[in-house]
This record gives sequence, C-alpha cells and structure tokens, in this order.
Amino acid sequence: MKYSSETSTIYHGDAVQILGDIQNSSVDLIFADPPYNIGKHFGDFRDSWESDVQYSEWCYQWLDLCIQKLKPNGSLYVMSSTQAIPYLDLWLRDHLKIMSRIVWHYDSSGVQARKHYGSLYEPILFCVKDPANYTFNAKDIEVEAKTGAVRKLIDYRKQTPTQYKTTKVPGNTWYIPRVRYRMPEYENHPTQKPEALLERIIRASSNADDLVLDPFSGTFTTCAVAQRLGRRAIGIELQDEYIKIGLRRLGISNFFHGEELHPLDKNYVRKNDRGVSGKDTGEFQLGLFDA
Repeated sequence: MKYSSETSTIYHGDAVQILGDIQNSSVDLIFADPPYNIGKHFGDFRDSWESDVQYSEWCYQWLDLCIQKLKPNGSLYVMSSTQAIPYLDLWLRDHLKIMSRIVWHYDSSGVQARKHYGSLYEPILFCVKDPANYTFNAKDIEVEAKTGAVRKLIDYRKQTPTQYKTTKVPGNTWYIPRVRYRMPEYENHPTQKPEALLERIIRASSNADDLVLDPFSGTFTTCAVAQRLGRRAIGIELQDEYIKIGLRRLGISNFFHGEELHPLDKNYVRKNDRGVSGKDTGEFQLGLFDA
C-alpha cells in the first residue's frame, strides 16, 4: 500500500520487499534505523532473531538493496545495537567507504544496570559510495567551539595571532537527549529518535529537493524532518500503528481505513515491552520503562 503527498511517500509493508520496487540510483540519502535484535516489541513484531548470524544475514539483504538505491554521490547512515554494529561495520567496509563512526550518547533517568555498565549510547555508521564525490554541508551543521566562543583563546601559531573560531563541525560524539514522554515530538514508539539527530544528518548529507529514504520509519521522524527542511522523503513501515503516525505527522491523511487519526493523548503512556499501558502516574514519570 502506498500513500503520497507532494513531498512525501509512505509505503506500508516489508522493507526488503518494497526496497526492491524503488528505482535504483534514485536516492540521495538513506537513514536506516532497523530493529536491533534485542527483544523489543514494535506493534505485533518482536525484534528477536534466533542467532546473530541470522540477524546479520537479514541486515545484509536490506543493506545491499539500500546501496542499489543510492545515487553515485549518495550517503548511507546506519544505526544498530552495540552488539550488532561490528557485523554491519565489517560488511559495509567491503561495499562502501565508511567516513565516520558516530557515537550518539545520552543520559538515562530510568532503571540502571546493577551488574554491568549500562549502555548510554548508540553507534551510527556514516558511509558513502564515492569518497571523492558526496554531499557534506559542513557550514549547515556547525556548533559552538568552546575554545573560541567561551574561552576566547588566541591561536599564536599564526603569523598574526587570531582568536580561535567560535564554531566548528561536530566531532563524532553527539550528545542529544533521547525523546521523552510529554516532549512535543513524543509518539507512541519504544525507540523513537530525536528530531535534532535527524536534522543534523539531513542538513549535512542532503540538499533542498533531494530524496531521503528511511526503510524502517517507525514514527516517521526522518520523513517529517526531511519535509520540514525542503527535501522529498520516502518512508517504509510494516506496522499499522506507526503508519497512522506517519500519515498524520506528514499531513498526508487524517484517516486510516476509516479511522480518524488524532495526536497522541499524553495523559496515557505507551505500552512497555510487557504490553502494559495506563494513565500517567508517578511510576511512569520516574522512567520505569527507560532502557
């Protein structure tokens, strides 16, 4: 099933099947945030494979298709769990050029690990087809450089001593808070990614009117940010509940199979991995379900 507006298209179905129908060499930027094989529930799907090998082989299927869809100067960003990313890293080295290995890190107010060091980051691989020809809009993503902006230090190595620049391109460790309950962008999804994360990626690796693809769209943050920044977007999603979010969030439709779509009622919390949901109470506000 396909739903479209002037700037965005939603495909309802399995990513591997639908990717095969998208035109080769047509996409400028792909952001792939697949299930991590850590047992979370996404609607009626549980992201659990029998082995790391089976999970990796599934990833290689859609990664191969993603590479086919990229333009010669296109870029691919891939996220996965800390456990699985080495398999994808090694495979991608043989198919693309990995330009950066990014660490997206954040704090957690929820239940903390007791017998090991809890995970407070997720890895992202930034890859391109041609390291001599790809989009990277450095000026569009500059952040404050504390050396110049705060400490106001002088660079005496130059012939004329000059204050250090006040801005810089971000390094490969990004602190961006996770999406929390009752934040304006929050949707009912267990692994929603922040708009700020996608905005940096889309600004850096695409231009106005470029085509951005997300094969595992979830809450359709990639498509929503791409649309806001003047890009075209394709989102693929399997679960009905998340298709509803995408249709509403992208302004494509206010109805799904006759059901009127409304913004999330934030007096109720999302279901956790045990399928429990309910009204807002102190235990939910304390982050009972945080990873």
